[in-house]
Amino acid sequence: MADFVLEIGFEEMPARFLTVLTEEFSAAVDKGLADAHVDHGAVRAFATPRRLAVHVADVAEAQSESEEVVTGPPMRVAYGADGAPTKAAEGFAKTQSVPLAETFALTTDKGEYLAARKKTGGARTLDLLPAICEGAITGLSFPKKMHWGSLDFTFGRPLHWILALLDGTVVPLGVAGVASSNATRGHRVLGPGLFEVPTAADYFAVVRDKCRVTLAAEDRRAAVMEQGAKAAEAAGGAPVWKESLLEEVCGLVETPRVVLGDFAESYLQLPREVLLTSMESHQKSFGVESKDGKDGRDGRLMNHFLCTLNNEPTDIALVKKGWERVLKARLEDARFFWETDCKCTMDEWAAKLDNVIFLAPLGSMGAKCRRIETLCAWLAEKCAPDLAAPLARAGRISKADLVSEMVGEFASLQGIMGGIYARRQGEDEVVARALYEQYLPAGPDTPVPGSLGGALLSIADKADTLTGCFGLNMIPTGANDPYALRRCVLGIARIILEKGLRLDVRELLARAQAGYAGVNWKLAPDAALDRLMDFFGQRLKSLFASQGFETLLVEAALGADAGDVWALRARLEALGAFSREPDFAQAVLTFKRAANIIRKQGGEAGADLTGAYAAALLAEPQEKALAEALEAASPRFEELWAEDRFAELMGLLRELRPAVDAFFDHVMVMCEDADLRTNRLNLLTALVARLGRLADFGALQI
Repeated sequence: MADFVLEIGFEEMPARFLTVLTEEFSAAVDKGLADAHVDHGAVRAFATPRRLAVHVADVAEAQSESEEVVTGPPMRVAYGADGAPTKAAEGFAKTQSVPLAETFALTTDKGEYLAARKKTGGARTLDLLPAICEGAITGLSFPKKMHWGSLDFTFGRPLHWILALLDGTVVPLGVAGVASSNATRGHRVLGPGLFEVPTAADYFAVVRDKCRVTLAAEDRRAAVMEQGAKAAEAAGGAPVWKESLLEEVCGLVETPRVVLGDFAESYLQLPREVLLTSMESHQKSFGVESKDGKDGRDGRLMNHFLCTLNNEPTDIALVKKGWERVLKARLEDARFFWETDCKCTMDEWAAKLDNVIFLAPLGSMGAKCRRIETLCAWLAEKCAPDLAAPLARAGRISKADLVSEMVGEFASLQGIMGGIYARRQGEDEVVARALYEQYLPAGPDTPVPGSLGGALLSIADKADTLTGCFGLNMIPTGANDPYALRRCVLGIARIILEKGLRLDVRELLARAQAGYAGVNWKLAPDAALDRLMDFFGQRLKSLFASQGFETLLVEAALGADAGDVWALRARLEALGAFSREPDFAQAVLTFKRAANIIRKQGGEAGADLTGAYAAALLAEPQEKALAEALEAASPRFEELWAEDRFAELMGLLRELRPAVDAFFDHVMVMCEDADLRTNRLNLLTALVARLGRLADFGALQI
């Protein structure tokens, strides 16, 4: 067994590329070895701004060998009457690369055939690795690629070196005119190299000790957090870590060194969000907040920040001064924006929104705010009548901060600054908090609004965007979703689920759609709403599948109703519990049979199936028993349904099943008598109507 290491070096790669590249590189090498039938151990990949490396332990020296029997032509075709081999036999042996004398007769169920034992594998791993490595390198994907020089080859950044070692042997390969070797390069300043790597097992020590590079992202992260905590503690505070920034910073440095910087206390008059955004977005630095005597945080920012260097400078004070000078300029800009904005009112900004385009065919941001105002008032009536007035006000000024100076500079603060300015100007706390939270959730890993007002404003905003875009036929296809409509749907769904809201999504979207006036739609309103509901259902399917629910169960629950998302989730949980019961499969077959008869045969009865049946036409004892069971269960069903007791409703279906089974065993539904046939179909329709409120059992495959 041998160790194998492959490292490609390049000019500084954007940090946002590295996580995906690491995963792709590891998977490509692993798959290449597996496809080549080379046994190997663990595959680990690493990335820094200047290198991508993969290490494979316990690599076999050669492919695993195997032998298979290959059949050829029938023996009567392979050999003539005189026993001499024919051209068919000779051609088969040649194709299989075996001497004709080593072929043999193989008896099968279809007769005797000429056969040969063919050995495969056994090639040296060293001979297979060049193609595997080249494929892994050239197969890497990038959001953007570049050419350099006169090469046709494209990559994220220009390649500078390739190290490829199987134990102590260089694996010969070349990409973009760069040939492989046993040499690597180090940190640009601390250990530029070249440095020879004697064997693959020595790679990590050379990179650490000579190159002065921290290879693993998790080690760089640990170093940043340890140094940052120590520096902040020395100043009496604690770092304000931001997960996405931590990942980015670790992708910007090969040898992290954290330094504590300072800024004037007068800037602490700015809101916390402004200070942190100035540090994080422009300087890739972390804030520092104060701690109380019990090492707890009180949330007050201190006039310090933590910056991460990719070096170990001899004059730390000089470097610190440079970072402080740049941050001071940013904070001075922020203070100017803050002071300018504080001279304006939310209503003054709201008036300017009529000159700000939302989407050209959909009018201005001012018009959008008026639609959101109306929709918020409707939502408040449905969910929180006491919030009607403040929520309508929040909708009216929801986008006012878009014309503020601060949001013009820091777009990520939209909504947040609206909430801060609203509170400063004496708006109701419900209004201020709703504005602050209106863009939540911003993604699958971000929280929903904490307040009910923020939740309803967020729903109204997203519903308005969805209906407008679908009416213009701006429907996402593939990965193309420029207006983040998938995120809008998932945001509405998450808010409804986590806040326990009982909303009819179709009614909500219809209300949002009705708020538009004078728009030249590309899709008729009803058609757009149908497509939007289908889109909503598909996103719900993905959401619930990602939460561990079986796809078929999700489809069955969605088939009953996708409008009440909260109830849908509750029905899905009850259906999931029911599916784990021993009699689930048989119950599904029974209910599915009833649903299929109504679906396939109902139209042939020549009558409108309403579920209303005549007791006088019930002829057989089994159909009378089913009717009695349905009538007895009906009040209980409605009571449980009104109280959202879906698990008990599933149990009620189990109680009905014996009567349904007996009905199918003894009653001919599609009899010749038209009146009896229609009556029996209506009896089944009454059953299916109740089943269909819980789930579409016909969608289940048992």
